Amino acid sequence: MEASSTPQRLTDRKRVAIIGAAIEEFLAAGYDATSMDRIAARASVSKRTVYNHFPSKEALFAAILHRLWDASEEGDAPAYRADKPLRGQLLDLLARKLRLLNDESFLSLARVAIAAGLHSPERARDMVARMGEREEDLTAWVRAATADGRIKTDDPVFAALQLQALVKAFAFWPQVTMGQAPLDDHEQKRIAQTAADMFLARYA
Repeated sequence: MEASSTPQRLTDRKRVAIIGAAIEEFLAAGYDATSMDRIAARASVSKRTVYNHFPSKEALFAAILHRLWDASEEGDAPAYRADKPLRGQLLDLLARKLRLLNDESFLSLARVAIAAGLHSPERARDMVARMGEREEDLTAWVRAATADGRIKTDDPVFAALQLQALVKAFAFWPQVTMGQAPLDDHEQKRIAQTAADMFLARYA
């Protein structure tokens, strides 16, 4: 059992090393200048090993953003509860979202992604598609609340995007595009409360 688990642990360590090296390369050189060769060299693995884990630079970048999402959140996102008030559930979800948007590593890589997308609309569409492979927590919650009849909309995805836009207008775009400081705890709480109230006033 011990012998069979050793190769898997080695593989996992290499994957972690590749992701760590890729983050450093993307931040240091930008998206276009970063190559799988440079990532392999920084991670002290072969280029073939990098490709065994990630079929393309785009897939690797998407994996990095997913990893940051997961690292910024404690456990699984709370699922929709039919027996709980909507506002409290929304505030919990928005607090998680704001913690992610307050993470400097995530914001730095978001800047890299945006800069790369501006130079290539096709690449931007690919990044968006890869990021959308896993449904976002707020979208899943809005979809479930709509199915239960407590949120009134014929387009849960659109409604969820509106809710996220209310938050990102204060806690993402100013920080990414204009270098504003991340929000403090009081500001995060205020944004979460007002966004939840506006959303529920329209859709509950």
